[in-house]
Amino acid sequence: MDQIRRSILKECGAGGALALVAAAGLLHAPRAAAAPRNAQGFAARTLAEALASLGATDAIQSPDIVIATPDIAENGVLIPIEVSTRIAGAESISLLVEKNPFPLLAHFDLSNGAEAYVNTRFKAGQSSTVRAVVRAGGKTWFASREVKVTIGGCGG
Repeated sequence: MDQIRRSILKECGAGGALALVAAAGLLHAPRAAAAPRNAQGFAARTLAEALASLGATDAIQSPDIVIATPDIAENGVLIPIEVSTRIAGAESISLLVEKNPFPLLAHFDLSNGAEAYVNTRFKAGQSSTVRAVVRAGGKTWFASREVKVTIGGCGG
């Protein structure tokens, strides 16, 4: 019983010390968590507006960007998507769904040396072109892929 009491007191003491450090303002949010959000891009209603907000209106199509997503999505609520690129020094990957009400789906800033790979899920109400935009070294590349969304999950 005495060992349990010691453990509880030790954990409470550590928690109290952490609370004091946080209250004193000595803990700061990580830089990535405090990164500015592209509010204009996520509010864009057209693909052209979203691409302009990313500075990607002059993007060049690249075979070095691979988009893996089902050709036919029977459930448009959770469509898996993976994007990877062999473009050296990739700084960011953005995902766009052309016919969504807000085309900019996601934007990922990559750390130096990070693997240029993202994996997420998205929602699409209808068949559409999915576009991945990669920025590296001041240049912008893209790849696109058509995803067919079936109504009612009939598979065709």
